[in-house]
Amino acid sequence: MFVMANDLRRGNLIRHNNELHMVFSVEHRTPGNLRAFVQAKLRNLRTGAIYEHRFRSQDSVERVNVDESEMEFLYKDGSDYYFMNTETYEQINIPEELLGENKDYLTPNLKIKVMIFEGRPIGAELPATVDLKVLKTEPGLRSATVSNVGKPATVETGIIVQVPAFINEGDVVRVDTEEGTYLERVR
Repeated sequence: MFVMANDLRRGNLIRHNNELHMVFSVEHRTPGNLRAFVQAKLRNLRTGAIYEHRFRSQDSVERVNVDESEMEFLYKDGSDYYFMNTETYEQINIPEELLGENKDYLTPNLKIKVMIFEGRPIGAELPATVDLKVLKTEPGLRSATVSNVGKPATVETGIIVQVPAFINEGDVVRVDTEEGTYLERVR
């Protein structure tokens, strides 16, 4: 199935230069009076090499169809992440390199879609948002209910997210997995 380069999304599997690639990030750019283009970070599934490629916005790209299974994240052991198929209860492990930046949002019992091509896992698609507990941040200000001022907060998975000043340690925040940004306080 061919799609326009503008329709590429993170996590898509494409065939580029007769090789399978996973799309890690996509950035649409329109520089001044020049033509728009799509800057994509691709990972070659055979070699593991990651590189950037510039597609013209009108280019068509072959998107490869893969089987998707809903799986639940169980635990991490060394550099392997273990998942369980929610329908068959079969367990698989996925190496850290294959998950890429997605590993930064995995919490126990999180349900994700694992892409399987020719019987082996090739990547994972996270939900649009995840709820993460704030483990470490500066104390919040009582009167700061709405503010544009942000502060860094370390969440339970170890990543640092910029949050508003009223967020305290122990709060649960919703984070956008595409951009890695704070959306709202959950509780």
